[in-house]
This record gives sequence, C-alpha cells and structure tokens, in this order.
Amino acid sequence: MDTRNIGLRNIAVADTKISSIDGENGKLIYRGYEILDLVNHSTFEETAYLLLFGELPSKQNLADFSRRLKESRILPEPIVKNLTTRPKRARPMDVLQSSISELPDYDSDMDDDHKEANVRRAILLISKIPTIIAAWDRIRNGLQVVDPREEGSHASNFLYMLRGKDPNEEESKVFDICLILHAEHSFNASTFAAREIASTRAHMYASIGGAVGALSGELHGGANIQVMKMLLEIGEPNKAEWWVNDKLQQGGRVMGMGHAVYKTTDPRAGVLSRLSGIMSRETGTKWFEITECVERATKKYMLDHHKQPIYPNVDLYSASLYFSMGIPMDLNTPIFAISRISGWCAHVIEEKFAEAAPKPALYRPQASYVGRYCGPMGCEYIPIDSRPES
Repeated sequence: MDTRNIGLRNIAVADTKISSIDGENGKLIYRGYEILDLVNHSTFEETAYLLLFGELPSKQNLADFSRRLKESRILPEPIVKNLTTRPKRARPMDVLQSSISELPDYDSDMDDDHKEANVRRAILLISKIPTIIAAWDRIRNGLQVVDPREEGSHASNFLYMLRGKDPNEEESKVFDICLILHAEHSFNASTFAAREIASTRAHMYASIGGAVGALSGELHGGANIQVMKMLLEIGEPNKAEWWVNDKLQQGGRVMGMGHAVYKTTDPRAGVLSRLSGIMSRETGTKWFEITECVERATKKYMLDHHKQPIYPNVDLYSASLYFSMGIPMDLNTPIFAISRISGWCAHVIEEKFAEAAPKPALYRPQASYVGRYCGPMGCEYIPIDSRPES
C-alpha cells in the first residue's frame, strides 16, 4: 500500500468550483475570491450567497437572500420542547446533530429533490443552526430561550440569542469575520462526509447531519477546544515555553500548530490572531498573550530540534478569541458549524447537480485487506463445540 494515500491523502476524488487551497503559498480561495479580500470587504451573508450561487450578489439579490435567512431563523416549537427534555450534560454537537435530524419532519416537500428545493433547505439550515445552538446553551443553563429577531446581521443575531442582549458593534464585526473565515475549506473531513452521503442520493438534512458528526471529532472541529484546554493548563504566559518543550519532548503535539495542507501560515490564522489581540485588549484577558507565547515556543523547538518550520492553523487563535468574548468553550465547535454550514450546503448541491455529472457516482473507495488469510478457500469453519478453549 502507498502510505502517502492513507486517509485518501493526495487522492483527488471529485471536481469542485467552490474553493481552492494553495498550501504552498498560504492562500484560500472561495469561488475565485481570496479569503482576505472577503474578510476586508464582504459580510457572512454575502459570502454565503457566493458559496451557494457561485457569484457575488447584486444589492437586490443580497437583500432578498438576507430576508430569506431572517425569516427562517425561528425553530419549530416541538424541536424547542425536545431540547428542554435533553439531559443538561448532553454535548452541544450531539444536540445539534440530533436537532438537524428532526428538521425533515417539518419540511412539507421532502419528496422534491430539485436544485431549488435544496437551495431552500440550505437557507433554512444556515438560518436555524445558530438558533439551535443558542437555544440549547440557554436551556442547559436554566435560562429562558431568546427567540431570534427578523433584524440584524447573522452574527449579531446569534450573539443576541446566546446572551439575551445586543452585542456591541465591534463584537458583531469580529464575529462576522470569524464566520467568513470558517465558511468553507474544500474537501476536509466533514465536507467529504457530506458529499459522500449526498452521493447516495440521501437528502440534504442527512448529509449535513453526517458532516456535523465528522466535525465533532477533536482532530477536526474539536481541535480549538483542545487548544483552549491547553491554554487553561498553561495558565500564564511565562509558563508557555516550558509547557511546550515538555509536551514535545514527550512525543506529544501542540494543538493549533501545523496543518495537513498548508506548508506555511494558514491565511485564516493571521486574521484570527489580529482579532484575538483586539478582543483580548478589549476584555483585559491573558489568553491571546499565552497563545502568542505558545506559537513562538513551538516554532523555536521545531527549528532547534527538527530543523523543520511549523506554523499556526485556524484553531490556534480562534480558541482564545472566542474565550475572550465570553463564549463557553464547548460551543467552539458548534460555532464552527454555524459558519461551515454554508460551505457544506454548497458542496451537497454541487454533488447532487454538478454539470459534469448530473447523476453523481456513488462514492466507493477500495481498501487493502490486511486481515486473516487462510488460503485460497478461506478459513475452515469449526463448530463452536469443537473449538478449543482460549
């Protein structure tokens, strides 16, 4: 077996027009537009439109799209009631995944799998996922659910539902940029999961439920939670270098450093570092400073001991940023989903309706069997009464 291809590394499985990653030069492209241009000039709503429809919207198109998002924010009442029956210890990603699986019950056109029906479902999912997450956080903390409003940006509405009060303008802008940065990232684990499920002709909700499950793992969307646990364990900036050296000397890894694709700094990490610094100064917290020390210490260790450069990824500074904003640590990954749902939906639609393959092929990779081999006729079956005791 070619070990370079384990985990489908280096294997192209499909064509896509949605995004491109230049790992050597640290560039991320959404539909032809560099991520830094979108961060500087766009909004999450406009970026979501771009991902879904392939073009930047006109003023009227964006207004119509934003209106549809706002009108779809409210949850069906039975789903809210179901949330109140969940054990308070239930993990937010599990709650989100199961709530998404309930949404088809309230979709009156589930037999319609045309493109427009899937776009409608995409808009519904983009709108409702923030409401699910905010509602669950308030329910588990014994607080009254705050209903969404049909006004305000996607970012500000989530923070309002989560806290029960309006965020300030700077917080809304920072969070909006975070949503743009996390919206899409080509064929990562969760996106591939969504496309693989869609290739079976399963519906949009099933595909997105699978993507949420994939995102929940600590090697994917859960990585920034591990980063924040690391920062809490370190505790103070002057302890970071010792902690990093000890971890790496024992053969461990520093979460938030290194990436499977980028061979230089993840372009999203630089923006998140700046935003984390802004929020840290605003709130008077130490988490940004500790993160900077972790980055420097890890880079130094890798160069001194392995002669290899290493760079921060998207998780390193998003952890301290969200923590400085007062967002519960276990909501980091669900917030990732609030953003990435736009990319997931774009990929599901592309998988279902790609121009080059109107009827997409069912994903069916091969595996190299390395299990028991008992000859050309297989293993001889021995009845249970004749088997020796182990």
